[in-house]
Amino acid sequence: MNLQRQERLTSTAPRYNLAVPPNPLNHPLSQALRSELLAMREEDFRVRQELIDSGELGGEYAPRMERVHIKNAARLRELIEVHGWPAEDMAGQDGAEAAWLIVQHSVGEPHFQRHVLELLRACIAQGRVPAWHAAYLEDRIAMQEGRAQCYGSQWMDDTRDGRTRPWTLAEPDRVNELRASVGLGTLRPIPEPGPELPVKQQELQRQIYRWWEQFFVSKGWRS
Repeated sequence: MNLQRQERLTSTAPRYNLAVPPNPLNHPLSQALRSELLAMREEDFRVRQELIDSGELGGEYAPRMERVHIKNAARLRELIEVHGWPAEDMAGQDGAEAAWLIVQHSVGEPHFQRHVLELLRACIAQGRVPAWHAAYLEDRIAMQEGRAQCYGSQWMDDTRDGRTRPWTLAEPDRVNELRASVGLGTLRPIPEPGPELPVKQQELQRQIYRWWEQFFVSKGWRS
């Protein structure tokens, strides 16, 4: 199971007209901020792929992956203290998305994710980032707290048949309406039930789920 799995974004992700005119990205400050954010995101991707290739990702939190997430979150906090949230007018579209990804992966830091959610909502109101940035983070926080999600962005492997399905939906009948409200497309089809996994494999999956539940308790997400 991979509790960090989420709906995959594509190049067709919705774009928004910014109410605030973007600053020229050839400004040295904007260039440096964007470059650093992209470098942190690339390190995350690189380590993640190496762990996938070695078979170390998909169960308990891989220590090497956790270290990258902790380091990136610590640096992003420092950047936020100096610059505020690195929105698109400050760091460009890809820089803002890199910052968003770093926060999404900060699964052991409740205060940080909740704080950034408020920053994102403020930036959305100003037209500085697209609404789906906050929607994904809102869903991630809900999952980590053990609550139902609104937008269906967080998916998990089912312990029964191993197929990937959305974490519990708060309003299944309205999920596509809610997604449209933040610029997301229709929820992709949810797989039908498949052949059950062998009993030992199901139990292994349940053990991994229990490990993550204890992780979220230990970090203060759940009581």
